[in-house]
Amino acid sequence: MWRLPVAALAWFVAGALAQGAAWGARGWVGVLALVGLGIAVAWPLRHALASRAGVQPLPPEILPRDVSCANLVQAQLEHLPVAAWSLVDGRALALTSRARRLAAPGGVRERETLLRLLRTAKASGPVLLETERGSERWQLQRQPLSLDGKAQALLVLVPLESELEQESMLAWQQLVNVLTHEIMGSLTPIKSLSQTALTLLDETARGPDELRTALTAIAERAQGLGAFVRTFRRVSQWPAPQLEAVDLRALFLRLSQAVAPAWAARGGQAQFELATPSLRLNADAAQLEQALLALLSNAEQATQGLREPRLWVGARLTRGGRLQISVRDNGPGVPAGLEHKIFLPFFSAREGGQGIGLTVVRQLVHGMGGRARHVRPIEGGAAFVLSF
Repeated sequence: MWRLPVAALAWFVAGALAQGAAWGARGWVGVLALVGLGIAVAWPLRHALASRAGVQPLPPEILPRDVSCANLVQAQLEHLPVAAWSLVDGRALALTSRARRLAAPGGVRERETLLRLLRTAKASGPVLLETERGSERWQLQRQPLSLDGKAQALLVLVPLESELEQESMLAWQQLVNVLTHEIMGSLTPIKSLSQTALTLLDETARGPDELRTALTAIAERAQGLGAFVRTFRRVSQWPAPQLEAVDLRALFLRLSQAVAPAWAARGGQAQFELATPSLRLNADAAQLEQALLALLSNAEQATQGLREPRLWVGARLTRGGRLQISVRDNGPGVPAGLEHKIFLPFFSAREGGQGIGLTVVRQLVHGMGGRARHVRPIEGGAAFVLSF
């Protein structure tokens, strides 16, 4: 600490000499020498003061590069396709845009529930989030760490719902393809042989009635199984959707004209509502109509026997700009415990049902970038929601 007094003394003497009598050239050289001595002695204090203030001076040629690297890392972190937070002192700080969108309107239904989950999570594992698109499965990854002696944690939510649905449907499509190939491979020779036998019987003497009856039964059974296979083949062979802007008002008008008279004839009512008349959806018009017709058919079958059957079909924009189309009826609803099975191929909650209607709906909607789900209305009945 001797540098500061020495520098001050040198500057004081130089100032006193400069205020004296007239000086020659040698006198001014002495004043300048004292000033230079003070600067030389005090200069190291600059680094000491900067260090004490917590500032680490960097060479000018390094600073711009470091700033550029920091901006690049921040931009890359911002666009990660996962929702990531930093948990510091019990507060969850969003690190990515996906995290901010998930907590904003249009993401989870209850923001505080999400934040509470992040604050209380002690380990990694699967979680179920209630979002505007329904219940979605996510994988939570928790990584504790320590920075500057302070305990923190990194929390990452990875979406699983879309990938799981896609894998599930792909597995079912492959299963249907295998079944179709094997069954058709067996039916073709059975049908051919039975038709040949019938022809031979007609060309020769009349055979026993029992033989003719048996061969006829084989042919009819083969024909029935062929129709069965062709029906289920539709589950896995829908063409790729051709997306375009679909006017929902015109679509609802066509659907109303197609089904409303039948509901009125049964003493009921079919009601179609648009929250906004100008609603449009980027979808395949024919496939979207096919999916809705399948849901309307299910609603009609579910309300058979009711004195006043009711059908409600609506479309609206939800928070976050997503479009939802809902189909609801006042029937008995889906039996408890079967909510997660009704979309499986060949499964039907109705006696005598084929079990492909909802499978086709889910596949068509998924192909257009949407989701099909079942909800249980407070008023009773069944409701299906298509979210895009």
